[in-house]
Amino acid sequence: MTAAWKTKFGGRRVRHDPPTIEEALEAAECFAEGLDNQIEVAAQLMGVTEDEVRAVALRAQRRATTIQRVAPATPSASGRAVIVERRTTRRRIASP
Repeated sequence: MTAAWKTKFGGRRVRHDPPTIEEALEAAECFAEGLDNQIEVAAQLMGVTEDEVRAVALRAQRRATTIQRVAPATPSASGRAVIVERRTTRRRIASP
């Protein structure tokens, strides 16, 4: 649904994109621990069945490649740790 109104510079429209299931899963990570609880929360947020959310969550889990390493910052700093994470970036598909 787009909202439209007139201004002195002409008509203006605002595009409304509803949230996706992936975004609901990211929000559910803040509210619940454990994948089953997150799926339940995301399904309630989106108003869809848990089976639909579970399918998207499992696909996203397979795609996510996160490498995490914990190493001391310096040899003398045995109590401190540096965490390095690498996440794959979203690639845009070029339009023909």
